[in-house]
Amino acid sequence: MEASHINALHNKHAGLERRIAEELKSPHPDPAMLQALKRHKLRIRDQIAHH
Repeated sequence: MEASHINALHNKHAGLERRIAEELKSPHPDPAMLQALKRHKLRIRDQIAHH
């Protein structure tokens, strides 16, 4: 896989980590939103690991 694609995946992963952290800081974190963000982050991590 191209290095640029892997870099894009790393950037998406980091962005999701930031969004999760922001959601956790809110007074009333949305559990459904957190679950969706975490699932998406795991899918990206798996894509990175397999390439």
